Amino acid sequence: MKTGIVVAALAFIFAASSVTPASSAQAVPECSMSVTLADWGENSTGDIDVASGESCQIPIGIRGTVTDSSISQKPAYGKLKKINASTFEYRAKAKYKGSDTFAIKATGQGPKASGTSVITVHATIK
Repeated sequence: MKTGIVVAALAFIFAASSVTPASSAQAVPECSMSVTLADWGENSTGDIDVASGESCQIPIGIRGTVTDSSISQKPAYGKLKKINASTFEYRAKAKYKGSDTFAIKATGQGPKASGTSVITVHATIK
């Protein structure tokens, strides 16, 4: 339940890593994302672009602390996995180009509000 009115940006910033870990596997970049503003207890939407067969990470950027999260709607044309309470990874289906939609449910506590938010993500797969 929302206990105050504070607008916090869901900050999803593209941060491709040019450093290759010792295992020689490429680090998964954060998704380039545009989002609506929200606080804990409010739902949000966002848009990402990802190449066919590629993956990117989606951090939950609502101000405060994420206490729990889960996948509330699975994608139809890719895979979504939880990395930790505040980060998910989306991988687009290989050879698919088009759109996909999924949703993440997150619970947290911010400076003036707490609650559960659903973040619906619309992916454009190129």
